[in-house]
Amino acid sequence: MSEHLPISSSNKSIAVLPFVNMSADTENEYFSDGITEEIINALTTVKGLKVIARTSSFAFKNKNIDVRTIGDQLGVSTVLEGSVRKAKNKVRITAQLISTDDGTHFWSKNYDRDLEDIFALQDEISLNIADQIRENFGHLNIQEHLIREPTQNIEAYNLYLKGRYQHLMWDGPGIANAIELYEQSVAIDPSFALPYFGLAYCYAMAGSWGNNKGLLQMSEEKISKGFNLDKQSFVGYFSKATLFFWGHWDFINGHKYFQKAIKLNPSYTEAEEGLCELYTAVGYFEKALWHADNILKINPLAPNHYFTKANIHYLNEDYTKALDCIETSLSINPDFTHSIALKQLCLILTKDYEQLNDFLGQNPLVERPEECRVLYKLVNPEDKIDIDISRVSLMIKVDIGAALFPWQLFLLVHLGKHEMALNFLEKNIRMRTGQIINFMNIPLLKPLHQYQRFQDLKQAAFRAELLPPDPEIQMQIAPTKVLMSAAEIDTVLEIFKKGMAEEKWFLDPSLSLRSLAEKVNTSSNKLSWLLNERIGQNFNDYVNRFRVENFKENALNPANSHLTLLGLAYESGFNSKSVFNTFFKRIEGMTPKAWLKSYQI
Repeated sequence: MSEHLPISSSNKSIAVLPFVNMSADTENEYFSDGITEEIINALTTVKGLKVIARTSSFAFKNKNIDVRTIGDQLGVSTVLEGSVRKAKNKVRITAQLISTDDGTHFWSKNYDRDLEDIFALQDEISLNIADQIRENFGHLNIQEHLIREPTQNIEAYNLYLKGRYQHLMWDGPGIANAIELYEQSVAIDPSFALPYFGLAYCYAMAGSWGNNKGLLQMSEEKISKGFNLDKQSFVGYFSKATLFFWGHWDFINGHKYFQKAIKLNPSYTEAEEGLCELYTAVGYFEKALWHADNILKINPLAPNHYFTKANIHYLNEDYTKALDCIETSLSINPDFTHSIALKQLCLILTKDYEQLNDFLGQNPLVERPEECRVLYKLVNPEDKIDIDISRVSLMIKVDIGAALFPWQLFLLVHLGKHEMALNFLEKNIRMRTGQIINFMNIPLLKPLHQYQRFQDLKQAAFRAELLPPDPEIQMQIAPTKVLMSAAEIDTVLEIFKKGMAEEKWFLDPSLSLRSLAEKVNTSSNKLSWLLNERIGQNFNDYVNRFRVENFKENALNPANSHLTLLGLAYESGFNSKSVFNTFFKRIEGMTPKAWLKSYQI
């Protein structure tokens, strides 16, 4: 089925919802998720098309929510739904494109292929989707192919998808499982670049906590192997940026490689969030906030992005805005521990013990509740609350284990044990321990600023020559590129005029932008540009206007009085009742039946 909705909106945007796993084996979930992510990545390469990032699309997984509601939440005009059935060496994929304006399905198709053709199939689906959005919403310059074959070994690809599925768990066991699966993938096909980059990221993040030089070296080796195979991988540059930024605190190279990843794929929010975190660490808060807001335009349901924005406000001592972002993050995922821990710190700094105490008592995922209450009393001694701080020395001496924030350091600072606190800080800077990278602006460390030792640590990490440039953000709108000469435009328009008026091409219900481009001897990109930029209509508006005029002429002909209005619509080239009625009403301001009746009076 290929139906064309007469939608005049210029909102060229899509959310690809997680494809449903219809396989008999429920463990094939990794495969359906992987196919979904590949299609999302492919569509992000189409310039001018807003593609919602994976995290926000996957927020609707296994949820029966009306597409109109999804459209409102994500700000998109279309939603792609689908399913995947994998059995032995066969795969069936169904896909349907739905308008979020009224929930109408305006394109759907079933694909049956051998598993070895999976990359060609992903490319075909992605191109079909991009074409349908272009035909309904306006010009897009679409490449001949959106997906290329990354490996010829399907088993290696299968292991990569399994590894990616584990990787996206974003926890210790998930990363460990991902490493094992990625290693199996490259063992089967050493020429497959993607699992090398997956390994590089996993080793970089694992090695960054504790400055594990062995793991960081392994990350560097995997990056080198990956780039030997694919020098233009945005995933590769993201992994390389992660290694330099989190692994080595090398802000200049981290910045350079985050920028390269974003240039190759401007919709890759993981890289832009990394860049945002880098700007936050070095104190470029205005720039960090701009990127945080930019990310949320295409990933509005990612709790981590709201945490990132909250962290910027917290470090900039704007705790009210930080708490607003935290509440949004927790409304999306109440169990997101990063936002939970940051909320604890913000409530300490806003002197709201009643809310803090309630939060500590109600949420089982809070960090170090006893230490948190004691820290509140130390930071706010004027607040007359009954908190026993007699065990604070024991809290400091005992290894309190891994946590997002350095509670032991905060306790030392506000007990006045500043020499011990500086020792702790210096050790963790040397070990590159997680959020300690923000030490220059952590509010709870302000009492240490008076010491030359703190200033020396700050200077060693953040002196000017170690920082990337901080130019003002300037949004530049690229001018529309002229794709056809005046002579070429005249030639095509003349062929159009003859084809529509004399040969009545519009009567073909299967007419598409690509097939029409073949008729006028030009490319689909050029024809799309001509229709939108010179005629001022998208493909479906242009063609359906001819169909409406043909319908009206036939409907007023007494010789056709025995035919139904829908029959006349089909004879005019429409292939859907809903499309015909919707488009006719938009053009004429009334239903076909009311229009005909007005002429019969």
